[in-house]
Order: sequence, then structure tokens, then C-alpha cells
Amino acid sequence: MKRHSISAKWIVIVLFVLIVTACNPIEISEKELASTYAAQTLASMPTETAAPTGTATQEPTATVTPEPTLGPVGPVDFPENVNPLTGLEVEDPAILDRRPVLVKVSNYPASGRPHAGLSFADIVFEYYIGYGGNRFTALYYGQDSSKIGPVRSGRLIDPQLTSLYEGILGFESAYVTIYSEIVDILGNRAMDGGGNICPAICDDGRNIVTSWFADSAALTELAGQRGVVNQKYTLEGMAFDPQAPEGGTAGDQATILYSNLNRGEWRYDEESGLYLRWIEDTTGDTLEMIPLMDSETNEQLAFSNVVVLFAYHNEITETVYDINIWENPTGSDAVIFRDGQMYEVTWATPSTDQPIRFYDQNGDAFALKPGNTWMVIMGSNSAVLQDNGQWTFTFYIP
Repeated sequence: MKRHSISAKWIVIVLFVLIVTACNPIEISEKELASTYAAQTLASMPTETAAPTGTATQEPTATVTPEPTLGPVGPVDFPENVNPLTGLEVEDPAILDRRPVLVKVSNYPASGRPHAGLSFADIVFEYYIGYGGNRFTALYYGQDSSKIGPVRSGRLIDPQLTSLYEGILGFESAYVTIYSEIVDILGNRAMDGGGNICPAICDDGRNIVTSWFADSAALTELAGQRGVVNQKYTLEGMAFDPQAPEGGTAGDQATILYSNLNRGEWRYDEESGLYLRWIEDTTGDTLEMIPLMDSETNEQLAFSNVVVLFAYHNEITETVYDINIWENPTGSDAVIFRDGQMYEVTWATPSTDQPIRFYDQNGDAFALKPGNTWMVIMGSNSAVLQDNGQWTFTFYIP
């Protein structure tokens, strides 16, 4: 059910946020950060509304190859050695005897790129944070990464996502009222890097907004030390099949626009069978798209599935959004890209502690391609355009 009004609780949040941002000059506000990354990109643009005037001419060959699977698995009764969030067999099933680790990752300022460790995530969630900016929350379960980041502050959606996957959350600070919401939902599963928790989350010595990085295995260990029960939880609901379903349409590219200056592209690579991520380059005279690399692998981000799901955004302030992720048991629109095809589906959350599920037009579980999944959360009124297999999604709220 969509929420169209601001409750008394969120009125209090608005007041607190305004007080914090007005009275704490030491904390760098999101508006200040927005000015930083906007200035970086504007320096390379004739005007704010200029359309892209070129793209990188060299497209690197993907080197990441999906691991083999036994065949269709899920949405329930996963084999003991199969990761229920990727449909892939794991080398050591013992790694699944824990809670997933979710880490908040910055995308702006652009000086923090290339990101670290996103290639190792089972799922990455991408969503709007205000002023045309976006951030990521990366989930690690079937494998770990010793360097993930840059780690940034929490948002209201983060504890909801963490709860859906029975996880723990690593982040770097948050507004006072948002911090309270995170702790209320997650309790001791909330791991704030500002609380001196190195080696779980550490500053690399530069002491700036893009110098904090997480270690997913260390976060798991810290959670255990704090009394978090690390065991294998039921994470059913996703389905996987190496064979692409019938009924798709051409889906060679998915372009995500959170603003004119914030552009992400997923381009299908036939050789690898994966979607490669491209991002805007802020160093040139025109808006060029360049490969988005992982600094830990020195390879371009490559994902088996790209999901665009539409959710109602309740704007509390210009940098605080309550996104309806929990309140969706009956389903909302989404599209899934796999194997160069686009499929219209619905997504749903049956409860606050079960993973997001996808259904085809017949109401059956939609089978993702085995491997990692990138989920883009767009506003429910976002625009969708299609031109010969190239899809463009432009963010609008609510």
C-alpha cells in the first residue's frame, strides 16, 4: 500500500534533520557533497541539460564468467551447497552458515571511484539519496571481499534491506533520527564505522569522506563478538535457471538516469553473457561513458542480472526518502534484464524478513540467471523509453 502522507513520526524526523544540518557545521552535509560532485561534472558539461555527445570508443572484453550450476534451483528447497541469492554452488558450504553482510557504498563524489569490492557482491542495490545523487548497498553472502567501499552514511532503506535478508549492516554514520531507525530495526546488527570498529571498517589514513572501507569477513566476526547469532537463515524466494525464459524482448542496454548528470549504463556482452557497467566520466570536455571498474580486480563490473524495480518514494526532506520496500506483499512493477532480453515482471516482499521475490505474468516465480544481480530502485512515476532493445529509465518521484 502506498503512503501519500507524512506521519507525525516523520514530522519529528524533519525537525531533527533540520536541526542537525543547521547546528553541526563539523558534519559535511549531503547538500555540500552534492555541490562537490555537481561541480565536478558541470566542469565537463556545456550546460546542465546537455545531452551526451559521445561514448568511449573501446569496449573492454568481460573476463568474469559465471560459475557452473546444476540446473534450475529455487525458489525453495535449495541444496545445501547452493547460494540461494545467486543460484551458484559455493566452494565451501560453511560460508553460508552466517548472516549476509550488507555494506553502504558511496557513488559520489566521483573522486571516490573506482569502487572497491562490488564484483564480489551477490546483490547490489542502487537507489536515490537526493540532489540527483545515488548510492549502493552491496550484499555479501556466498563470498567475501576484504576491501569494500568507499563506505558512507546510512539511509532509511538500509535497515529495511538488511532485515529482508536477515543481515548485518556496515555503514559510516547517519543523521541522528535515521541512526535511531537503523538501531531500532537492527539492534546489534548495525555496525557503525564511526565507532572505531577497525578492521571491520577502517579509514585508509586520508580521513576524508571517501577513505573508509569495509571487510565483510571482519564484519561477520565483529557481529559474533557483539552477540549476533551467525547461523544459516532461510533465504528462500529467488529462482534461478541457466536457460533464459521465453517471452522476453530485446534488452541489450539499460540506461539509468537519476539526473542529467548522473548516468549509468548496463550493456550486454554476448561473449560473456553478462551486462557490463558504464558510468559518466567527469574529467573530459564532454559527457563520455567509461567502464566502471572494480579497484580490487581491475576489471569492469559485470553482472548476470540487472533488475529495475519501481517503488513509492515518500520525500521527508531533500536528502531523506522513505522508500516503500517492506509494504509490498501484493507486488509492483519491475523489469529484469538477462541474456540480452528484457522481461516485464512484478516484485514483492511477503514480510519484513524474507528476500525480494520476482514473479512472471502468470504469477509464477521468475527465474533469474545464476550469478550476481544488480537491483536499481526507481520512483514509481519514473519514465521508461525503449528504442530497438535499448531501454532508458529516468528517475521521478514518488
